[in-house]
This record gives sequence, C-alpha cells and structure tokens, in this order.
Amino acid sequence: MPTDESAPVTALDCTGLRCPMPIVRLGLAIRPLSSGARVEVRADDPAFEPDLRAWARQTGHAIVALDPGTVTRALVEKA
Repeated sequence: MPTDESAPVTALDCTGLRCPMPIVRLGLAIRPLSSGARVEVRADDPAFEPDLRAWARQTGHAIVALDPGTVTRALVEKA
C-alpha cells in the first residue's frame, strides 16, 4: 500500500451524515484530485467502515490508514 508522506491531503468532515452520503462526498472530493493525492475523512456513521472498504475495492483507491471509533478516521489515497 502506498505511504508517501509528502502527498497532499484534503480534509473531509462527514460527521453527522448517514449512508450513503459519506461515500458520496468522498467520491466527489477525490474525483478532481491527482493520482497519489490523499483525502482524510472523518465520519460517525456506523456503516462508514464497511462502505469505505467496498468502495475502495470497487474504485481501486487505497485505504492508507483507518482508525475506527465513535468517529472513524480514514486516510484514502487516489489511485
């Protein structure tokens, strides 16, 4: 999994949003970015983690870091 610490990071706060909106917002945020750019997402929807894993498999983007909790934090790198 890529781990380039110098890649640009976009912050995306999806707390308070419910399925499917965190994934929809992530898709919209990552679309205009260059390959290798990263998005750090915060979400409190219980479905976010499994949805994120499925979305990453389908799109080819990489989950670089995942910190589950009441508010899950994920770092996603664009393919």
